[in-house]
Amino acid sequence: MPMTPTAPHTPRAPHTPRTPRLTDPSADARRHTLLRTARDVADDLAADADARDQAGEPPADEAARLREAGVLAALTPPGPDRGTDWSTACAVVQEIATADSSVGEILARHYVHTWSSRFYGTSTARTAAIEGESVRAQWLWTGAVRAPGSSDDGEEGDLTLTPLDTGYILNGRRALDTATTAADQLVVDARCAVTGDILVVRLPSDHPGLTVEVGGGRLGQRVAGAGTLVPERVVVAPNQVMGVRPHDEESTAPFTALATPALRLALCHVGLGIVEGALAEARDLSRTASRTSRLPAKDPDLLLAYGELASTAQTASAVVGRATDAMVRALDLGPLLDVEEPAAVAALVATAETVTARAALRVTTRVLEVADAPGLDRFWRNARTLTAHRSAARRLRAIGDHYLNGPHRTVAANCP
Repeated sequence: MPMTPTAPHTPRAPHTPRTPRLTDPSADARRHTLLRTARDVADDLAADADARDQAGEPPADEAARLREAGVLAALTPPGPDRGTDWSTACAVVQEIATADSSVGEILARHYVHTWSSRFYGTSTARTAAIEGESVRAQWLWTGAVRAPGSSDDGEEGDLTLTPLDTGYILNGRRALDTATTAADQLVVDARCAVTGDILVVRLPSDHPGLTVEVGGGRLGQRVAGAGTLVPERVVVAPNQVMGVRPHDEESTAPFTALATPALRLALCHVGLGIVEGALAEARDLSRTASRTSRLPAKDPDLLLAYGELASTAQTASAVVGRATDAMVRALDLGPLLDVEEPAAVAALVATAETVTARAALRVTTRVLEVADAPGLDRFWRNARTLTAHRSAARRLRAIGDHYLNGPHRTVAANCP
C-alpha cells in the first residue's frame, strides 16, 4: 500500500530561524578571515583560469581547492559557531567569480542549496542535523529546484516519485548547471505520481542507481560542470525528503518564496564578478601597453571607454547591493516575514538581474575592443552563457507589474 506523503498538499510554514547578525567580535573576525581566504583562492584560480577554461574538464580539481581552503564548509547557513551570513557569502562568491566565474557559479549554487532545508523543511532538528553534517563532511551541494508555478512542472520525462511502503522510487531526468560529477549532495524537486505533490529531495551523489551525463561543448562557463542527472529506480528514504515545493505562489509560505530570488541574486554576484574580472584584466593589459599599441594608456578615447565601463560596473554593483540588503532583511525576519515582502524582494532581484546582465554583456564585449588579448574572450563567453537562458522582457514586465499594480505576491513567480 502506498505510503502517506510526508507533508500535506498545502505545506506548513517552513522552519525559518532568525539569521544571526555578525555583531560579536568573534563573528566579525571569522568574516574577515573568510574574505581573506576567498581572495587567496581567487588568486590561485586566476593563475590558470584561461588554461582550465580551454580544457573544459569537470571541476574536480576546483572542488578540491574550495574544500581544502575550507570554503565549502564555511558557506552554509549561519548557525551557532558555524556558517556564513548572506551578505558575506555573496561577497565570497563575487570575489571568486572575479577570477573564475565557473567556480563562482558552483559556489553560488552550493550556498543557496545548503539553505534548502530552511526554505522547504518543517523540522528544526532535521535542519540542524543536515547543516551540521554538511560542515563536518565539507559537502559540495548542487541541484535544480524549480520555482512554484513553473511551466516545466508537467514536462514529460522529468523526475517522478512513486511511493513505496517506506519512501519512494525516483525516476526521470533533470538538467543541472553545475558540479554534476563533483557534488556530494544534489537537491531536486520531483512530482509524486500518486498525490501530485511536488517534493524536494536530497540525493547523495553516490546513491545506487544515480548516474549523470556530463555536458560538453558549452560556449562559456565551461568548468562549471553542467550535465544531466539520470536516476533509475533510486530509492529515496523518508529522511531524504526535505519538504514540499508548493504548486503556485498563492500556496507558498513567505520564507519559502525567497528560495528562487535567493538563487537568482547569488548568480547576480557571479555576473558582477565577471564584470570586475574583465575590467581588471583589460586595465592591466592597457597599463602595460607599449606606445606602439593601437590604444596607448594615455589615449583620450581609451580613458573615455574605461570611464564608461567603470561607471557601468559601479551602477550594476549599486543595484545588486540594494537587492542584497533587501534579501538580508527578509532572511533575518524569518517567521515574521510579511506575505508581501517576498514579492518586493523578487522585484529588486529582477531589477538587479536585468542591470547586471546588460552590464556584463556590455563590459565583456567592449574590453575586447580596448584590450584585445588571448584569453580575454572567456569573460564574454561566460557572461553570455550565464545570462542567455533568462528572458529580460519577462523580468521587465514583472517589474512593471509590481510597480503599477502594487506588492502582490504573484509577481514573484514572474521574476525567473
